[in-house]
Amino acid sequence: MLWACVLLPQLALDAVLRRCPDPGAPLALVGGPAQLRSLSAVNAAAAGAGLRPGMRLVAAHALLPGLALAEDDPRDALRWQRFLAAWAYRYSSLVSAQWPGCLVLEVRASFRLLGPWPRIEARLRAELDALGFQHRIALAPTPRAAHVFAGLRDGLAVDQPAAMATVLDRVPVRRACLPGDSGMRLHRMGIRDLRGVRALPRDALRRRFGLPLLEHLDRLYGQADDPLDWHAPPDHFDARVELGHEVESHVALLFPLRRLLGDLCTYLSVRDGGVQRFVLRLEHERGHRDVEVGLLSPEREPALLFELTRNRLERVAIDRPVVALRLLARELPPFVPASRDLFDGRDQQRLPWPQLRERLRARLGDEAVYRVAPADDPRPERAWRRMEGDATAVDGAPARPPRPMWLLPRPIPLRDPRPRLLAGPERLESGWWDGADARRDYYLLETVAGQRAWAFAPPGEREGWMLHGWFA
Repeated sequence: MLWACVLLPQLALDAVLRRCPDPGAPLALVGGPAQLRSLSAVNAAAAGAGLRPGMRLVAAHALLPGLALAEDDPRDALRWQRFLAAWAYRYSSLVSAQWPGCLVLEVRASFRLLGPWPRIEARLRAELDALGFQHRIALAPTPRAAHVFAGLRDGLAVDQPAAMATVLDRVPVRRACLPGDSGMRLHRMGIRDLRGVRALPRDALRRRFGLPLLEHLDRLYGQADDPLDWHAPPDHFDARVELGHEVESHVALLFPLRRLLGDLCTYLSVRDGGVQRFVLRLEHERGHRDVEVGLLSPEREPALLFELTRNRLERVAIDRPVVALRLLARELPPFVPASRDLFDGRDQQRLPWPQLRERLRARLGDEAVYRVAPADDPRPERAWRRMEGDATAVDGAPARPPRPMWLLPRPIPLRDPRPRLLAGPERLESGWWDGADARRDYYLLETVAGQRAWAFAPPGEREGWMLHGWFA
């Protein structure tokens, strides 16, 4: 096996920065008791202004009055670690988020499908950059060695056990991720690297440091199996973004909305599924208001979902200031991409029909766009019926004489003094059972202007024409 470790050195800070419209502005995470608030993490702009983790909040405000603050919540970092574990599941079926601030995944089994390690590494880095998370990546034959290597040097890749042992022997004990404070204690004893630790008698190490240190070394060097807690992706999507201030306009909600939908599509690509119905919850101080988004077929295109949700959101009146957004998606059916030709010559400015349909429904309303299916009633005005969704198959139309493509909403008198009869009559008698009795003789007529009209007259008569449709 070969294990990749994705180390996330500032996971909590990145989780806050990725929802900020201006991530380059100075920002810091704050923690600690109310009387002794201090900075737990700072971004590059704040560090450039002289702020450092551990600095008291009062001193930070004195040094940089315009500093933006966010609460350092360990639960938030854990939630994003689980989200990234679900993201990594697309590259491997063995993913673990057991250690804080990092992911480990087995990648050798993916070489045949995804290509060699440099190609997989490049894809991992590109997607993590797009998601907005800083990272360090390393490769090793054991998961613990990959974890240690990621902390030593970004991009370090060792694929042979013998070479791995040689590199590990030179690792300082304080950077070997040893359990508890073993690394610091060994350093104070004068033991600088893992070679020196392994040279010590195992009985002496166990008496002084306990069995966990020996187990860690055996698993680090691949001399014992490493039982990890494997991650299983959840069966629904639930994400929430706190805005940090009260929002009273739709425009200010678009940036966090785009992030939420991007995370949803990342989750859907991991499951190889789509979303057909989800809820955008606008939270305020007295409760929340839900904006439901429903599609006729599963989708997972970020731009399409964002445009549809934005159109729905703009039709909702924000009567109370919004303090948080939450996205809930529980109906996640399989996703079937639209069929495309190998040499597709479509204009790039033209939308595929499913996306155009959803855009029209979002702008015009759910009732404005629907499917039409033939009905058994011979009356032209009742020869069709509405259908919702794509799941139900449309049966073929009954055999009838040609019908016009343009059927008028209701018949009107034909304003033509001398129409020429081309075909007919077609007798239609129906509707006696529902109170809309129809007895008509339909004809194909040609007007003086050369138009082909579909008109009817009372049975047995050829005057008093009523126009019902036009042929192309």
